[in-house]
Amino acid sequence: MATKIRLQRHGRKGYAFYKIVVADSRAPRDGKFIERIGSYNPNTDPATIDLNFERALYWLNVGAQPTDTTRNILSEQGVLLKKHLQGGVKKGAFDEVEAEKRFNDWLDKKQSNVQSIKAKLSETAKIADKKRLEEEQKTNKAKAEAVAKKRAEAAKAEADAKSEEAPAVEVATSEEAPAAE
Repeated sequence: MATKIRLQRHGRKGYAFYKIVVADSRAPRDGKFIERIGSYNPNTDPATIDLNFERALYWLNVGAQPTDTTRNILSEQGVLLKKHLQGGVKKGAFDEVEAEKRFNDWLDKKQSNVQSIKAKLSETAKIADKKRLEEEQKTNKAKAEAVAKKRAEAAKAEADAKSEEAPAVEVATSEEAPAAE
C-alpha cells in the first residue's frame, strides 16, 4: 500500500484550513485516512501549523511520501532535516549528539526568525494604529472647530436679533410715556 502525507481540506468557501493526514494514495482527498498528524491554517499571519513531529518523522521513516505542499510544511517544521540528520547518523558521518546539536541550533535560529517577523508585524500594526488615531484626532478637531464656528455665528446672529428687538421695544416705551401724561 502506497501511503501519502497530504492535506485534507476543511472549512468554508474562501476560508479553507487543512488537516495533515497520512492516507492511502488511492483514497479520495477528503476521504478515509490512516492517521491525522496535524493541521495547517493559512488564514492567519503567519500561517498556523500544528504538527505531531514524532508521528510525521515515523511516517517518513517507514516510507510515506509527502505531497509538494506537505513537503514544504514538514521542511519548515524541521521534520525533513531531522530525517536527513538521522540518515547521517546511520551512515556514520557524525554521532547522535552532534545530530541533536545541529537540529537544536537550526530550531533556535528558526524560532528567533519567526519571533523577529512577529515583532516587526506587531510594530507595523502599532505604527498604523497610531497614525490612524492621529488622523482621527485631526478630523475630530476640524469637525469640532467647524461646529464651534457655526455655534459662534448662530450666537452672534441671535445676539444681533436681540439687539435689533431691544431698541424697538425701548422706542415704543418712550413714545408711550409722553402720551400717557
